[in-house]
Amino acid sequence: MKMGISTLFALLVLTLELFMSINASAAKPVKATAQVPAEALLSFSHYMKTCPQAEGIIQQKVVDWLEKDFTLAASIIRLHFHDCVVRGCDASILLNHRGSERRAFASYTLRGFQVIDDIKAELERQCPKTVSCADILTAATRDATIMAGGPFWEVPFGRRDGKISIAREADEKVPQGHENITALIQLFREKGLNMLDLVALSGAHTIGRSTCLAFKQRLANFNGTRKPDPSLNSMYLNNFLKKKCQKDSDFVFLDAITPKTFDTQYYTNLHKKLGLLSTDQLLKSDMRTGPFVDALGSQPSLFESQFAASMVKLGNVQVLTRPNEGEIRVNCNFVNA
Repeated sequence: MKMGISTLFALLVLTLELFMSINASAAKPVKATAQVPAEALLSFSHYMKTCPQAEGIIQQKVVDWLEKDFTLAASIIRLHFHDCVVRGCDASILLNHRGSERRAFASYTLRGFQVIDDIKAELERQCPKTVSCADILTAATRDATIMAGGPFWEVPFGRRDGKISIAREADEKVPQGHENITALIQLFREKGLNMLDLVALSGAHTIGRSTCLAFKQRLANFNGTRKPDPSLNSMYLNNFLKKKCQKDSDFVFLDAITPKTFDTQYYTNLHKKLGLLSTDQLLKSDMRTGPFVDALGSQPSLFESQFAASMVKLGNVQVLTRPNEGEIRVNCNFVNA
């Protein structure tokens, strides 16, 4: 694939971002003071004395569940994203009560809760009242990515669990697949993430599925035109999507070519107008994000490195780390009594 000037520039920016991320992660631990940012209080050794087997337990449970149902890999990654974009990575998505994020319209197809519950139950048996649900979800996401063939990254620990979860906030914040790129860029910026993170994390759509409801407006009456979305490949539309989507609740793989392989095919698909969601295809056509699509799609090793770096940033969004913030839930579904 030939690279234009914009793609080469994107590659330079991407490489610089990676260099800065690697150097930041290699920095010396910061002492816990009121002045440092909350994420600086996370540590790779947080459970070394209190629950040294924590990561091993999380990893084995994820392996066990995914061996039974591979589709849970994408579900866990999505669950983590939904958690972090609303109130930060505080496991508020796991709270199960009337009016919680978990009961929101934006959450109605979320899966993987039982995986986190299983991990938490085992950790409570071995290390009671020690490992937070937020840390479990973050580490399980990393392990699910690896099981799907994606990259490894180190997860720092020390997140505490939030006590507040509001459905309305999930419906307002979580992308539904039809937003414009400006709105997505703004959402990510509010969370301390940039356009490169947006494009890299969207690469998680290399695996996983979507309900037809999320993109049905593209199939027949796009923006009230009574015609399909012109940015959708016509053969993909007529020979596959229209046949697959008999009901709003029917599922379609986000990557039509290699749906079970964690690779750069997602970006290649965008060149061929095979992006399933509007937000996917717009990443390619928007002049701000298009060069990053080209750069990541043409450099598989760079995509994996950037995906890992962006996942670390995502996992650090608005974390609760101080003793007066949040709690360590005994059951991920409920705040402590």
